This record gives sequence, C-alpha cells and structure tokens, in this order.
Amino acid sequence: MTLPAALLAAALAATTALAAENENWPAFRGADALATADDDPRLPLTWSTTENVVWKTPVDGLGWSSPVVWGDRIFLTSVVSDGETQEPRMGLYFPYGSPQEMPGGPFPPARPGDLMEREQDVHHWLVHALDFETGEVVWTTEVNTGSPQFDRHLKNTFASSTQVTDGERVYSYFGNVGVFALDMDGNLVWERRFDPAETRLGWGPAASPALHDDTLFIVNDNDEQSFVVALDAATGAERWRVDRDEGTNWATPFVWEHDARTELVTTGSDLVRAYDLDGNEIWSFRGMNSISIPQPFSAHGLLYVMSGYVGDAVRPVYAIRPGASGDISLEPGRTSNNHVAWYAETAGPYHPTPLVYGDHYFTLLDRGFYTVHDARTGEEQYYTERQVLDREVRRRVARGTGGFTASPWAYNGKVFVLSEEGVTYVIDTENDFNVVGTNELEEVAMSTPAIARGNLFIRTRSHLWRLTDLAAENGR
Repeated sequence: MTLPAALLAAALAATTALAAENENWPAFRGADALATADDDPRLPLTWSTTENVVWKTPVDGLGWSSPVVWGDRIFLTSVVSDGETQEPRMGLYFPYGSPQEMPGGPFPPARPGDLMEREQDVHHWLVHALDFETGEVVWTTEVNTGSPQFDRHLKNTFASSTQVTDGERVYSYFGNVGVFALDMDGNLVWERRFDPAETRLGWGPAASPALHDDTLFIVNDNDEQSFVVALDAATGAERWRVDRDEGTNWATPFVWEHDARTELVTTGSDLVRAYDLDGNEIWSFRGMNSISIPQPFSAHGLLYVMSGYVGDAVRPVYAIRPGASGDISLEPGRTSNNHVAWYAETAGPYHPTPLVYGDHYFTLLDRGFYTVHDARTGEEQYYTERQVLDREVRRRVARGTGGFTASPWAYNGKVFVLSEEGVTYVIDTENDFNVVGTNELEEVAMSTPAIARGNLFIRTRSHLWRLTDLAAENGR
C-alpha cells in the first residue's frame, strides 16, 4: 500500500471509529464522559410510566451500573442473591452507612440496626445483554458464584461499576471480584480475578473501568493496597501495574487526550494523579476532600476534577490546563497557577459527576440543589443578589425532593437530573436554568442513564426503560 493510500485508510478507520462512538454509548457517561448528546427531536423531553415508553424490561437482582449501548445490544450487570437481601436505601448516610443529623437535614439518627451486615447467602454475578429494538434479554452470563467476601454500603450494590465495550467485547468489572471480558454473544473470553480488599467502613467498591484503544484501565482504591492496572483488552494480560499511596475512593478514571499527549487521570482523596500510558506518573496535586466519587472529564481544552463529601467544609473543583508536570498543587489562598485555570472551594458534588453543556459548568448536589459556573473561568452564574448577600449561590431543584445520586445529562437545550425517587427534573438552559418539567417513573433510581440514537435508557430498581419521543420517531 502506498503512503497516501495508507494515510487515507487510517483516516477512514478513525472516522469510522468516531462515528461508532457517536452512534453508541460505550461507557459510563458516554464515549467522551460528557453525558451529553447531539440535538435530536426523537430524544424525549417528557415521559412517564406510559408516555413515550418504547419498552420496559424487568432486571433481576440488584445493580446500579449504568446501561451501555453498542449496535443492537444493551449491556448491564446485576447480582442476584439466593436469599433475602437488604434493599438499597435512599438518602445520605453518615458516617457508617447510617443516617445521622446533619446541617440542612433532617436525617434520622443512626441506630445499630442500620449497619449493613455481611451477606452470607450464595450470590450470582450476572452480565445481561438486551435487544435494542425489543428490550428482550438476549443472553445472561454468570461470571461468579458464591457468598460475598466483602461488605457494601447501604446504598451500594455488588454491581455498581459500569461496563465498557468496544463493539468486540464487553468488559464487566465487579470491584472486589474481578474483571470479565465477554464477546458480543456472551461467551467468556478472559477474566482477571482480584483478591477482596477492605474498603473504608466496609462501603465496597464502585469505580468503573476506562478503555483506550486496546488497553483497559482499572483503578482499585481500597484500605489495604490501592493500585491502577493496565490490561490488554484482547487477552487480559497485565501490561503494567502501579501501587498507589491512597485509601479507598470510588472515582472512575478518565483518559484525557489533548494535543500534547494522552493521560490517565485518577482522583484520590490524598492526590489527584495523571499517568502516561506506560504507567509513569506525570503530575499530581493535593487539595481534594476526604471522599472522591465524581469522574474527571474534559471540555473546552480543560480538565475538570472535583470532590464534594457533604461532611467536609472544602468541596473543591479544579479546572486544569494541559501540559502539566510535577506537583501542581495550589499555594494557600490561591485560586489559580500556571496549570490550574480556576478553582472553586465549595462547588464540588458528593455523588453526581457534573457536566459541561455549551459554555456552562453544571453541578448537581446530592441534597437537591444545583449550581452553574462559566466553564472557562469558573465564574458563578444564575443566582440572585439576595443569594450573594446570604453567601448561598445554590438553587433548589424543587421543594420536597429527596436525594440525587445519578449524574445529570443533557440534550436539546435541556439538562436533566434524576432523583432517587425516580423523578427526572427538566432544566431549561435557555430559560435561566429554571426547572420547566418533571417526569416520573415511580421506582427508586440511582443509576446514570445512557443515550443512543434518539433514545434515553434509564435503569430503575427493577427495570430498564427505553424512552423516546414517539411522535417524532413516527414522523408526527
């Protein structure tokens, strides 16, 4: 093949890969981790248990993994117990997986019976594939069987990590069990088992894997020996492994591609670290709070890193410029430096990952408030003069709302936030970010939705829903 022909073939391959990513939803928060979709009249603005429902499929067991979509398949995971299992509980829990009084509550006081006891019954770790058009379960593969050798938080499940797929294989990570690669027909291609490790207060793992080209990245932060490992996606062979001086965290890693290089960014409560694709640390900084859950992501040429445990006074957000090296920590009292474009001290969320939509950096907070910042400068937006005087720049989604765990998403000029009660609130970006609608599915929901080809996929406690604007789908 001549050089021009080879270049053309490479360009076509890259274009085809990009088109596939845009057509599918292969990972937690999508191919680019932005949780946004191109405008499409088929994407619904309103729905209910009967309106704009294409199908609704029951899902056995417990799991808060998000659905991922590739071609005519939708994948998700769950764990089924042979005995009774304690249902995931809504709300915020302090400090041992139990409710306590907190400022801004009310929350019921902790009781000894609230603590999660280790489950002894036999459990079944399952990977499911559903048909895109019909919602029927095409196959279910059991990848692990036995009694759990580790605990979980009252809100957590044994299947909270979201899978990732490249269209050849689907990679299912179950934290303290291991990672399993299945082909698109549900056959096990390879597996890598991990020894169970203690997590902070027995809350269990939840971070999802990241995939870049032919490498799968797993971050396992625990209270024994944290590590990041790079695996060959085709074979599961270990390419490199680096131990981390970190305690338990739950943040999904992010592969940051920019003009200078490609980096693996990991968020920890001790350090935020970036590694090159060979596992060498490039840069790091301190200044996060005590629990890291949201996933880093990139937009407008910046990397956004955040954490926001509600019991901490500092709940930071950092916007990082590309090209950093070494220690880039902010000096006390500073809000920027050569590598930190901007910093906000109390804008970080606890569970939901923020999003950038247009020029806006949108943050959903667990207790039903939200904030909007300029994505490039960090300047706060859409608040009143009274809020400034009260030093309170948050806005409430709606009075009487419960908690929010799922991350927000956006399309067609709207931002959507899903409460744990299964109610989605519609926020209009062109109407000063005011709430303009509500959509109820009448079932507990803590999983971040997926978007693909004019459809919204929402996982609730016992079902997966495919939603679309049926009038637009049928040509009105």
